Amino acid sequence: MDPSRLAAHLTTIRDLIRWGGSAFNRAGLAFGHGSDNPMDEARHLVLHSLALPVDVADDYLSAHVTPEEAEAALNLLQRRIDERQPAPYLTGEAWFAGLPFFVDQRVLVPRSPIAEIIEAEFQPWLDDREPLRILDVGTGSGAIAIACAMAFPDAEVVGTDVSEDALAVARRNAERHGVSPRMRWRIADLYDGLDDEAPFDLIVTNPPYVSGEEMDTLDPEYRHEPTIAFSGGGDGLDLVERLIFATPPHLAPGGLFVLEVGHTCFALEQRWPEMPIEWVELERGGLGVGVLEADDLDAWVAHCHECAASATGE
Repeated sequence: MDPSRLAAHLTTIRDLIRWGGSAFNRAGLAFGHGSDNPMDEARHLVLHSLALPVDVADDYLSAHVTPEEAEAALNLLQRRIDERQPAPYLTGEAWFAGLPFFVDQRVLVPRSPIAEIIEAEFQPWLDDREPLRILDVGTGSGAIAIACAMAFPDAEVVGTDVSEDALAVARRNAERHGVSPRMRWRIADLYDGLDDEAPFDLIVTNPPYVSGEEMDTLDPEYRHEPTIAFSGGGDGLDLVERLIFATPPHLAPGGLFVLEVGHTCFALEQRWPEMPIEWVELERGGLGVGVLEADDLDAWVAHCHECAASATGE
């Protein structure tokens, strides 16, 4: 492709978006980092290159672009094809729970369906309880932690990660949204490193849960993201199991535990069919987000420990 020659034939924003969508289709790109189809992806990238908001009115799509603007947009669209990077890595921005976040290859592109629950302030599960201490385990870009801080202005929020690089991105996003005074970022492997923290009223987590088989079939776009943020072991439950059984001491009485495991929910149900988890019906699509009340989780984990001790004769 010669962007300068092609730019002479693509004179409107709509022309550029149409060309990008067709080119993305022909290239067989994978989507799922903010858009789920080639036309929306092309629109997002073209508007970004023109310094226009993502929600610009459709009336503006007929506006003419200069040859220089067209060439810049075409170069960005071609990068998406050649490099197979997620679009947010090319633009440096992803949207989560209605908020913009800086992202790069140090962190997973935020896209958790937990956003829907945060926007609803965890209703109906929290009822009239207001969480004053919130923990986001495996915070990455800080999107979940920061969105929770925005939803609950009186709460102190702690975000943890094993990666200092990820926490650097999270701090940058907290500054951007003006919530840094209420945020604390901790290096921790799940709960290891948090023994000095008081229990939390709300724990939210999107841990690595992709199975080994799924890891082998990931599209190139997903391979640009940190493997450590994906890989959950053989059946995807290695870290999830550690997390669930370690949660009770860190969850305050009357607290709520929110866990995302995606399609690995089926493996979880098969392994622990009696776990008292409530799967959320997500209006925007997706699956594998569950909620557990502190009392129910405590009782279930205690029962599992008793059964294990009985089986070993301890």
